[in-house]
Amino acid sequence: MKIAEIRELSTKELLERVEAEVAAYDLKVIGHSISPVDNPALIKDQRRTIARMKTELRQRELNNKK
Repeated sequence: MKIAEIRELSTKELLERVEAEVAAYDLKVIGHSISPVDNPALIKDQRRTIARMKTELRQRELNNKK
């Protein structure tokens, strides 16, 4: 997910997406430990997407405090 797409989401939608992405990421990591996935780069990409979302949430939080 691109940063422009993340910025278009409302805060509530973004929180829901973060929870869903984290849950999917956890399942993917557990599944990868049992039997390796075809493309392990997808795990790294999903982790970075979660980080982008959390960064945007933190920026919104800091902007609201001012």
